[in-house]
Amino acid sequence: MVALAILRVEKLKSFGNIGGSEKHTARLQQTPNADPTKQNIRLIGDGDERSLEDVVKELIQSKTKYQPRKDAVLCSEIFLSASPEYFRPDSPSKAGVWDQDRMQDFTNTAKTWLEENYGDKCVRAELHLDEATPHIHAYVVPINEKTKRLSYKEMFGGSQAQGRLKLSKLQDSYAQALAPLGIQRGVKGSQATHTKVKEYYQAVNSEPLTLELNRLAPLRGETAQQLFERIQEDPSIQAINHQLADRKFTLQKSLRANQNAVTAEQSRIKLEQTVAQLLEENSSLRQQIQQLRDLPLEDVAWQLGLNPDWKNFNHWKGRNHIINIHESKFYDFHPSQQKGGGGSIDLVMHVNECNFTTALAWLNQQYGSSRLERASVHWAKQQAKEIAMTGTKAEFTAPIEDEAQWQVLQNYLTEKRQLPVNLVQALHERGLVYADERQNAVFVMRSLLGEVNGAFLRGTKGEDNTFMGYEKGTSRSDGWFWFRMGGKKPTDEVERVVLCKSPIEAISVAVMEPSTATRTMYLAADSPQSLPRKFLGNIPTVELAYGNSEADDETTRIIQEVLSHAHRRKPQLADWNEELKQRQLLQQQQASQGIEY
Repeated sequence: MVALAILRVEKLKSFGNIGGSEKHTARLQQTPNADPTKQNIRLIGDGDERSLEDVVKELIQSKTKYQPRKDAVLCSEIFLSASPEYFRPDSPSKAGVWDQDRMQDFTNTAKTWLEENYGDKCVRAELHLDEATPHIHAYVVPINEKTKRLSYKEMFGGSQAQGRLKLSKLQDSYAQALAPLGIQRGVKGSQATHTKVKEYYQAVNSEPLTLELNRLAPLRGETAQQLFERIQEDPSIQAINHQLADRKFTLQKSLRANQNAVTAEQSRIKLEQTVAQLLEENSSLRQQIQQLRDLPLEDVAWQLGLNPDWKNFNHWKGRNHIINIHESKFYDFHPSQQKGGGGSIDLVMHVNECNFTTALAWLNQQYGSSRLERASVHWAKQQAKEIAMTGTKAEFTAPIEDEAQWQVLQNYLTEKRQLPVNLVQALHERGLVYADERQNAVFVMRSLLGEVNGAFLRGTKGEDNTFMGYEKGTSRSDGWFWFRMGGKKPTDEVERVVLCKSPIEAISVAVMEPSTATRTMYLAADSPQSLPRKFLGNIPTVELAYGNSEADDETTRIIQEVLSHAHRRKPQLADWNEELKQRQLLQQQQASQGIEY
């Protein structure tokens, strides 16, 4: 069964009540249900030999400014414990025993909770170990720090409704402190009641079965079997059997109901925590939004010495200005002005006829640094928006083609890279690959609609030229080197896309594939960020023909996270161009030996 937190609060309205309570908790009088061989421990107030009454009186005199009312609660006694399942999980019903480590953990946690919640108002706390289950009696003087008065109402609630609410929150706090120990809060709003000690001892000391046992004592000459049958057939025993069976069934139902209630309570607490977190996030978001808003221009106008024109709505006059304000915009209709602007900084610069720095200094003086920051953020946003609207977008300019360098470039592609002459020439005639003045291979990048918006450059001059890069102004997010092959006719819809890391890899893969009736697009995309995801999501077959390196493996993994239907094609060698070159070499060797490939 789940271990539950136990907390109760009692009012002590007189010093007589306080003294009587101390006699019990400090064991100043005989306690019938206490084990005299076990020692209790004073957790708070240890070393202070004064009576509890004197301690409470001294605190009230030193911490309050007014005489307590006649009906005031002078002290509150808080009872703290947990159900037996926590202290002795293997035998909850075995009174007077407990796991020492569990008891110590409970004691430390409960003491810390008292100190954090009540500080020096908690004048004493006694740990009782001489009864059935360890528990703590703590005494708290309910002083209101603001009013310097005794106020049980402020600390624990006044009316019945307030009392229930504050006690519920107190139990929430206590249970939350004990939660790391595996102790949970009881069901919120439960109607469970606590058996009074007197009633308990009356029940324990009664003997309802004594008369029945005497009546069923063995008769002279009666065998054990006869006695067993007589007891079994006795109506009283049968009634007790039925009652015990019914009680067992009721207890099982009660246990299941309690477990369901505890689960519901856990869900409620979790929901409350989620709501609190959302409220906190909402408050933070509101603060962030407020930070992004500019200062109210009406307030800034007033600070600048202008006054509202009650005849003309939104007009502010003064200092040779007639300014109309609408949200974050303003316009000065005065004959000598006839101009407008936007935002508090612009308004200050306009009215005070000052520069940007002086306007910031004025706002800082009038509003402080935090509100100046709001104005500055808004001004920067407005400036960025205007630049974005008026600025011209730099259009891509393709590298100038140098036809004189084409033959050298074609030799590089067909001899060093072993790409077929007819395919290279076809791509060149379509304007998809050409040479620039530096003998770079220019692979033209286009949108899916065929608009040229970039170029990928591959250095070819020299033996070990490894230069690769994008021409200035290239749009990598909506432009790619691609071409289509296969299908019954050129107008067929693309049903298959093969992704590669470079144009040369895309051409190499296309060369090694047999002719197919499926219209296929070969597209170079060297990064998962540059994929045309929406387009690829509608293609039935997507193949990831990247190389054999760890970087290629990682690229493939990331792409498959966003395109779950894409599958990997991996070359046996480092990349597909290396594989193509080995295949061409093998063909040449077989041809020289007269073997038909």
